[in-house]
Amino acid sequence: MLFAILKTDPLAKEASKLLRGWQGQSRQLAQAKELQWLGFSYVAFRLIHTLRDRQSGKLPVLSLRDYVIYVLFFPSLTAGPIDRAERFVQDLQRVSSDTDPARIVQGGMRIAIGIGKKFVIADSLAYFALSATRAEQATSTTGVWLLLYAYAFQIYFDFSGYSDIAIGLGQLFGVKLPENFSQPYLKRNIALFWQSWHITLSQWVRFYVFSPLTRFLLMRPIKPTPTVVALIGQMITMLVIGLWHGVTWGFVAWGLWHGVGLFIHKVWSDRTHPYYIKLRSHPRAGRLVEAAGIVLTFHFVVIGWVWFALPGIDTSWKVFLSLFGI
Repeated sequence: MLFAILKTDPLAKEASKLLRGWQGQSRQLAQAKELQWLGFSYVAFRLIHTLRDRQSGKLPVLSLRDYVIYVLFFPSLTAGPIDRAERFVQDLQRVSSDTDPARIVQGGMRIAIGIGKKFVIADSLAYFALSATRAEQATSTTGVWLLLYAYAFQIYFDFSGYSDIAIGLGQLFGVKLPENFSQPYLKRNIALFWQSWHITLSQWVRFYVFSPLTRFLLMRPIKPTPTVVALIGQMITMLVIGLWHGVTWGFVAWGLWHGVGLFIHKVWSDRTHPYYIKLRSHPRAGRLVEAAGIVLTFHFVVIGWVWFALPGIDTSWKVFLSLFGI
């Protein structure tokens, strides 16, 4: 929960007070938003990763210089991707003072793509995307769905645009940051969606939340059934992801929504696995099933954005019901 706590306004405000006092300014001028750009949560991810892996012996000794650069590497400081220290340091040690024209062009192109996604597409969609005000103004179920579709693509192009910019900046410095998005809205189930949406975040929580938690449950004297272990592990893991975005009931609901989706998918896939094996000999039926899975998964994710987009759980619930004409 440390990374959820680090995102809260009180900590940022206290840090702002300390800095203002150090500079001889009035502490009453301190505001939490002054330090939001520091990306506390991403720093926390790196610190937890390195401390935990160092304790377990997985992480080799790093020099103070390499470690500080890894933790505070500015392109990925505020929006990711979340790189692993050992991989990052390998790139850092290979960085040459010679300018590589191909690397500069590739980095510049990636930055341009990211800028286009964020400041052209995402910011344009923001004028039509779901918000509390627009939800109140919507007069039909169709109107609410259009607002929600706009929000779904706005948040994708916003997040992935920031990732592209960070990856491009990393390339300029000779550091190849990991990819963070891989066509998530075209995945045929919710598990594949989370393997392609904010990939480095999904990998981080799998390594440091889901896997340790499920191992702990399986090592209990009275072991829960595998189904119960999966339910607890997925619900808590997605709750952590929700709280990482912000400590509000809306983010709690969004995390639990995806936890339920992942659990239902696991139960369904376990029971229908033989059927999907048989589909391999029927390519046309297989393609239809895959297309149906893509549509279903996309709309499950889209509906979940209701809890993410709106400030209050009451407003979210009203919009959720209005999507189905209630």
